[in-house]
Amino acid sequence: MNLPPGFRFFPTDEELVVHFLHRKASLLPCHPDVIPDLDLYHYDPWDLPGKALGEGRQWYFYSRKTQERVTSNGYWGSMGMDEPIYTSSTHKKVGIKKYLTFYLGDSQTNWIMQEYSLPDSSSSSSRSSKRSSRASSSSHKPDYSKWVICRVYEQNCSEEEDDDGIELSCLDEVFLSLDDLDEVSLP
Repeated sequence: MNLPPGFRFFPTDEELVVHFLHRKASLLPCHPDVIPDLDLYHYDPWDLPGKALGEGRQWYFYSRKTQERVTSNGYWGSMGMDEPIYTSSTHKKVGIKKYLTFYLGDSQTNWIMQEYSLPDSSSSSSRSSKRSSRASSSSHKPDYSKWVICRVYEQNCSEEEDDDGIELSCLDEVFLSLDDLDEVSLP
């Protein structure tokens, strides 16, 4: 991809769903077109660098939604957490975030996938179902159920083992390291 210098990709959940996934499902162009299509289930998570959009230690890509989440070495299993995504302005439900973890055999790994999908449109389109039954088969009604955006990352083990559960900012860590200067003798 030919991205401008300094480009960083840190979208919110709402931005991933509204500005990327909804446009993809509606067959609309997305500029810049930074998220690639990838058949995730042919790759193990450690094979993603170079195939998906990487930002730091996170990878983003579009994939087809499927119940079969099996790779050659393992599978993605649901963590049982589905989270609705709402717009910040109108608080309208625009998507769903599902959490999955990667398993090698029966062993759970530190690889996490957040799978973003659009909400089931069947409840919101009851009036349009009459229209769609009359419409020809060549209509361009988007099928929102086919596409998902995946964010894959390896969870840092040291974060889980933090004694007090408090995450420090970089600035906090700098200030804490200044306390060590008392032990250094200056010439």
